Amino acid sequence: MTIFTLMGFLATLLGSVAIYLASPNQRWRATSWPAPPARTTGVLLLAVGLISLLQALRPAAGTFVFVHWLMLLFALFPYFGALLASRRNTHS
Repeated sequence: MTIFTLMGFLATLLGSVAIYLASPNQRWRATSWPAPPARTTGVLLLAVGLISLLQALRPAAGTFVFVHWLMLLFALFPYFGALLASRRNTHS
């Protein structure tokens, strides 16, 4: 695995976290992040992630990996939020 692949995965993860935490329906924190700067940062990180994956892989494969990684992250984030909320309720 090249450095571009790792950088692509990490940048996509951080970008999707920033976008998720800007949502008013997120469950990770008590309040959401300010939407415009968090979403802008998230989109820029997603662009860096896609460009990095395109450097490491062929265009079709890089796009495929990027979209599926992003889809997996956005599908798992609400479950992580539910897990965090249940742990907060049991420890309180």
